[in-house]
Amino acid sequence: MTRPASQDLHVLTVPAFHDNYLWMIHDGVHAAVVDPGDAGPVRAALEAHGLTLSAILLTHHHADHIGGVRALLGSSTGSATVPVFGPRHDGIGEVTHPLGEGERIAVPGLALELEVLDVPGHTLGHIAYVRSTPGAHWLFCGDTLFGAGCGRLFEGTPAQMADSLAKLAALPDDTLVYCAHEYTLSNLRFAEAVEPGNEALARRVREDTARRAAGQPTIPSTVGRERATNPFLRYREPAIVASLLKAGRLGGGAAPVAAFAALREWKNVFA
Repeated sequence: MTRPASQDLHVLTVPAFHDNYLWMIHDGVHAAVVDPGDAGPVRAALEAHGLTLSAILLTHHHADHIGGVRALLGSSTGSATVPVFGPRHDGIGEVTHPLGEGERIAVPGLALELEVLDVPGHTLGHIAYVRSTPGAHWLFCGDTLFGAGCGRLFEGTPAQMADSLAKLAALPDDTLVYCAHEYTLSNLRFAEAVEPGNEALARRVREDTARRAAGQPTIPSTVGRERATNPFLRYREPAIVASLLKAGRLGGGAAPVAAFAALREWKNVFA
C-alpha cells in the first residue's frame, strides 16, 4: 500500500566522500536530491527512509556534485524519466531541464517551488536554488557560499563571485544555508585571523567547534549568521580591510572588489 505524501518537507543530510554533503528533500514518500556526486549514499538513504527518487537538482558541473547522476538514473531507485534540473550554461550533459536566473520550478513529486539564481564565480554557470515559503527559507548553494567561507574561483572573476555572494546575502536572515561541504572550522580559523575583534565570530567558533567535537555537522548555517561572521560577505568592513593592509595584501585606496580578491587569494594559501 502506498503511503500518502505529507505536506511537510524535510531535508536529510547525506554525507559523501571526505567532506561533501548531499541534500535530500522529501515528504516521506518522494525525494529530490541535490548534487548527488555519489550514487551509493543516495541509494542507501532512499532505501533507509522508504523514499522514491522524483527529481535531481544540480548546481554546477564538478564531479563531486554530478558523479552519481547516471547511476541513479539507471538504478532501481530512479529511472531515465526522473528529471534532472541544472544550470543552462555549465556543460552538464545529463541536464534535462536547463535553468537560469529568475526561473521557478515546481519539483516533481513534492509540494516544493524553488527559484533559481545565477551565482557565477566557482564555475561560470553555477546556479543556486531558493525556497521562499513563509517560515521555511532554504538555500541550496553548492560551492558558492560555505560556512564562514566561499568557493574557490576556478572559472569566474572576483567581481562575479562578490556579486553572487551579494545576492545570497540579500536573502532573509533565517534562510537556512545548505552548502555542499563541511569546511566551516577551517574557514573560521581564517575568519579569526582577518577579523579578530568580531564577537559574533568568536561565539560561532566555540559553538561550531563543539558541534564537530560531538560529531555533528555545522551545516545548515543561516544567512544571518553568515552575514555576521563570514569574511567573504564582510570584506568591506574596516577591520578586514585593515588586516589586508597590515598583511601587505592590499594597497591603500583600493576598490572593494580588490579587497575581496585579496581576501580570496589570502585564503587560498592560508595554513
